[in-house]
Amino acid sequence: MDNRPVGREKNVTGQGKDVYRRGSGTGTGPVGSGSRPSGGGQSPGGGSPQRSSGNGPVRLGGGGRSPVLLIILVVVVILIAWKFCSGGGDSNQGYYDNQGQDYYGSQPQQTHTQPPVTQTPASSSVTPVTPSSGDSARPDTDYYSSFFNSYGNVSSGWSAPQNLKKLDTSVAAGSRDKRTVIKGNGNDTVTIMIYMCGTDLESRSGMATSDLKEMASATISDKVNIIVYTGGCKQWRVSGISNSVNQIYQVKQGGLYPLKKDDGSAPMTRPSTLASFIRYCAENFPANRNELILWDHGGGSISGYGYDEKNQSAGSMSLSGINEALTKGGVKFDFVGFDACLMGTLENGLMLEKHADYLIASEETEPGVGWYYTNWLTNLSNNTSLSTLEIGKNIVDDFVAYCNQKCQGQKTTLSVVDLAELANTVPEKLKAFSVRTTDLMKNGEYKAVSQARSNTREFAASTKIDQVDLVHLAYNLNTDESKALADVLLSAVKYNNTSSSITNAYGISIYFPYQKTSKVSSAVASYEAIGMESEYSRCIQQFASMEVSGQAASGGTHYPTSSLYGYGGSSSSSSSSYSTSSSDAIFSLLSELLGGSSYGGVSGLSSENAGFLGRSLDPSSAAEYISANQFDGSALVWTGDEPRIRLSEDQWSLINDLELNVFLDDGSGYIDLGLDNVFEFTDDGALLGNYDGTWLAIDRQPVAYYHTGTVTEEGRYTITGRVPVYITDEENGLNKVRADLLLVFDSDHPKGYIAGARFDYRDGETETVAKEMYELRDGAAIDFLCDYYSYDGDYLDSYMLGDAWTFRSDAEISNVYIDASKARATYKFTDIYHQEYWTPVLP
Repeated sequence: MDNRPVGREKNVTGQGKDVYRRGSGTGTGPVGSGSRPSGGGQSPGGGSPQRSSGNGPVRLGGGGRSPVLLIILVVVVILIAWKFCSGGGDSNQGYYDNQGQDYYGSQPQQTHTQPPVTQTPASSSVTPVTPSSGDSARPDTDYYSSFFNSYGNVSSGWSAPQNLKKLDTSVAAGSRDKRTVIKGNGNDTVTIMIYMCGTDLESRSGMATSDLKEMASATISDKVNIIVYTGGCKQWRVSGISNSVNQIYQVKQGGLYPLKKDDGSAPMTRPSTLASFIRYCAENFPANRNELILWDHGGGSISGYGYDEKNQSAGSMSLSGINEALTKGGVKFDFVGFDACLMGTLENGLMLEKHADYLIASEETEPGVGWYYTNWLTNLSNNTSLSTLEIGKNIVDDFVAYCNQKCQGQKTTLSVVDLAELANTVPEKLKAFSVRTTDLMKNGEYKAVSQARSNTREFAASTKIDQVDLVHLAYNLNTDESKALADVLLSAVKYNNTSSSITNAYGISIYFPYQKTSKVSSAVASYEAIGMESEYSRCIQQFASMEVSGQAASGGTHYPTSSLYGYGGSSSSSSSSYSTSSSDAIFSLLSELLGGSSYGGVSGLSSENAGFLGRSLDPSSAAEYISANQFDGSALVWTGDEPRIRLSEDQWSLINDLELNVFLDDGSGYIDLGLDNVFEFTDDGALLGNYDGTWLAIDRQPVAYYHTGTVTEEGRYTITGRVPVYITDEENGLNKVRADLLLVFDSDHPKGYIAGARFDYRDGETETVAKEMYELRDGAAIDFLCDYYSYDGDYLDSYMLGDAWTFRSDAEISNVYIDASKARATYKFTDIYHQEYWTPVLP
């Protein structure tokens, strides 16, 4: 029974409202998730590959396919993916006056209320914003201890040391001296460069305006220069900031003053734009302490920083692009901070080491309020000789406390990393970790690596960017080399704090493919560009090679086609006839895939064209391993009067995820209601087929819900999911804007609550991830959305689902009864190769 996944509790409250599609179709592309349908459908997510989310089927019908044709299809898709994968008008007349006037001119409505602030003497730490009494608090002791016991597939005698709220001022021997020399006694001059690409975070929600107000509310010393570069936004909410050109401002106490009203309109994600701003600040505001804050979207190690709303085609600024900008800027920074999502990565830290002493960044997506600026700027002004660690601690604590107050339930992380120590201690340990992990996979332990990766804290899981906490991954792998790596990482993270809604976030993440392998080539190219150790590249190539090979051996992507067509009749699995199980057959398949010979009329599959596969995998050993560790989809058959599926413990050990997938037949096609991790097991470990005819609802309206992640620890759990919606909020200028409501179910709130919302992006707008919208106000109009498929399995369109709803922060989340006679329920199994299988429809 230890191998079974963990499910969500259901709170059934009675009959729900009608489930029906409304309107004429949105034309947005799929709002759900899963594999590309083979007939006329669009790509999952409808746009940016990193904005696709969840896991689920999209092909719901059509005839069976032969193993050969499926293998050909898989090979072609793999080849294509690896071969081509790459790496409002103007208003300048506003006034800026601190003589009793709001510097924004007409005093627009505040987007949030300033929190209570306690100022302290400069020599002591800031008292952060106090969370409201309704916030759940994190236990002070041993919250992170013994988490391994909760993971059925992970066995370890270690306990992860808690590194929350512990300021570490030590530095590992052999680390270089800090480049910034602090004079002391308040004699230091500080220039803070804030690169504020406002983008839709400002035009939609006024997030940049809120942060500018926080800066101007600080007590700012004449020894502190706060210089802000603005641009990248179609509609600033600040009277005076241009919507058409980039500008430079200085923030002084109570006001925002223009320094350069027209700096052109170059994309803010272009390295030369950032470099020019850095040089401007260095020339005009010389200081012995320089800080750089990059404000915008963030995409982590692969996509990097930034989304320019006015220059979408410019893309994001990669890590190598940031490196180029900082090199040309020519300034060594006290710290580089990212008020942006997902930039607290090892790759980012190793790249930044040559430019800065510290990194301040988040592993997870940031709540929309972002950093809280007033306190730490005031305290730095009171004493410009504060240590960088003390500044960082103030930033981190205020951010987490403010988010706890304003964004209850949203996952919040922020850490301060000593880059000198990171560069000194981590590369050799990472090399040893990578070599050892690669050896595990080569020596028949791929399953252990896959399960460790599956059970590791993942960030922005619904976007499939494959970033995980590296300390947690290292502990889950349970090798001497991984423990040594975890130790030096925990030492390099000098301060770390998180909200109570997230666990196993120790301060540094890393890219490790699992949900998507198509970004591996881009990752390797990025690593080469920033000079990262090649052993880690080989490690993730080996893992991705085994994953894709395991999928190919199973016959390619599976769909619930046969399940739906077998309703009331056939009980055969949709995948049972597709797999290739013998070692010889798998060897033949992989040899042709990796060796470049023609297979089934598909030629040119050389190791050069096949990307990472040819360099990373030995077909013979891989075939032998996959044959011995292959999930048998034909065993997914309901038996008995009380239907159940029985698998051996060996077969259960190959399953990483299990979810209920429900479709509703409305007489013309199928409404996809999503994926939920609800299931039951019998006392002897069989999966019980007892679908009760209910589905998740908000205020009794059934919605399309997609489970995105589960983390368990010592009997505690946090389950997250999303509901695709349109949001209309006329006061904030939102008119049917695509977003996802973020739902949380945890040990303290088993019935769940809405933690916030995050905008979704379409048509390749950006591969970076937006901050979560922090203020979804009561009264906003919500239209739930769903995907709709023909009986042939083709995606037709997305529609509004059920009745429109007016947002309430205290909305009831529960399971309600739907029309069971129209429901088609099936379970989706996901194996160690991230291959998906569907059971027959539940009787």
